Amino acid sequence: MMLPFQLKTIVILIASLTGLATLNSFAQTTANTNTNTNTNTGNTKKPTSTIASSSPVNTTAPVVLSSPVAISASSSPEANNNLSVPMGTGPGFHSPNSPFKPLPDRSDVIAWPVLTSVKTKLVKGRIIPNYGETQSSLHKTTQRVQGYMMPLDAGKKQTHFILSSVPLTCQFCIPGGPESMVEVKAKTPVAYSTNAVVVEGQFLVLENDPYGLYYRVIDAVGVK
Repeated sequence: MMLPFQLKTIVILIASLTGLATLNSFAQTTANTNTNTNTNTGNTKKPTSTIASSSPVNTTAPVVLSSPVAISASSSPEANNNLSVPMGTGPGFHSPNSPFKPLPDRSDVIAWPVLTSVKTKLVKGRIIPNYGETQSSLHKTTQRVQGYMMPLDAGKKQTHFILSSVPLTCQFCIPGGPESMVEVKAKTPVAYSTNAVVVEGQFLVLENDPYGLYYRVIDAVGVK
């Protein structure tokens, strides 16, 4: 099952694609009108359509959604390798060109590589997490997690949100897979910020979660 914010994303995506299709249809109609006009006036010069030539819509190519933050060819090998990883899978990647600051080094939080190194297995047609001893040992312990907030409700303060290992740089894209996200249910509201957010609470390692989540923090409070 998809997360609530994934469902919202799909609705926005459908609306956007519908708008692009309408624009392309309008452009085609304009081009046909110009053709008919030039034929009737005896002008055989091939007409051009300003809208059609400038429109980014390509009806033959698939629509590809990706982060608007470009990664240059001169970036590190690690960055180039991550270009082939589909959005919404894996541990996520923080582009060196991102406008968001990297997570600061802290010794009092769970390191993201500990969470994102989880393996998966196929059981009855489903891909489920296969936790190692390191991840399993965190279950029902008090832990701190830092990450980038992905709100699930409207408002300046949030009690239910996702912390991600990398920032959300595209409104249509999930930056990483479930191993790169922690669901947070806060005991007291936490102020939204585009900078790193740190929370403390009871850490849960999830088995067979209906939303496909791997980790959750409950009774969380914000930490400086």
